[in-house]
This record gives sequence, C-alpha cells and structure tokens, in this order.
Amino acid sequence: MANNATGLIRIVKAAGYSWQGLRAAWQHEAAFRQEALAALAAIIIACWLDVDVISRILMIGSVVLVVIVEILNSAIEAVVDRIGQEHHPLAGRAKDMGSAAVLLAILLALFVWIALLWTHLR
Repeated sequence: MANNATGLIRIVKAAGYSWQGLRAAWQHEAAFRQEALAALAAIIIACWLDVDVISRILMIGSVVLVVIVEILNSAIEAVVDRIGQEHHPLAGRAKDMGSAAVLLAILLALFVWIALLWTHLR
C-alpha cells in the first residue's frame, strides 16, 4: 500500500510542477500567451465547425502542438539565458533551433487547417 501512496503522491507533485510550468509560461512568455489564446480560439472554432471527429481531432491537435513546442522553446531559452548572457554561437544556435521548431509547428497547423477546411468546404 505504501508504494501506491508514494505513486499517488508522486503523480500529484508532478501535476503541481506541471501547473507551475504553465503559470510560469503564461507570466513570463508573451509568445506563449499569444499562441495559447490563438489555440483557444481555434479549439472553439474547431468545435463549432461541422466536421467529422477525425478532422476535429487533427485541427485541435495541431494547434495544441504549437503550444507544446512553444513551452519547450521557452524552456530552452530559459536554460540558455541561465547559463550566461554573453553571446555564444551554441547558445544562439539552440535558441534559433527552438524558434525553428515553433515555426514548423505553426506551419503544420496551418497546413492541417487549410487542407481540412478545403476538403470540407468543397
């Protein structure tokens, strides 16, 4: 029984850390706030549209992926900034690669939405 309690306590603590991470992203990252609000609007629109369930899941999943990648990008930037503020090629590369990941996620979401809306509106 002690292992179950330990496992449950671990899950509760992990959920708390996750909530702290979401709060930190909201408080400190303008890009996260913008993308989270855009994702919320997109989720509402996806639920409102007359599309099949698979299309709705793809639409919602693609915008949630943007938010996930933005959180990871923000984490990379925070770690790089913690290490030092002086310019270093590896630090710049890490930040640029995180930014590129966000861009690719946004382009994927746009592609998914355009393709599915094009298919359903024809």
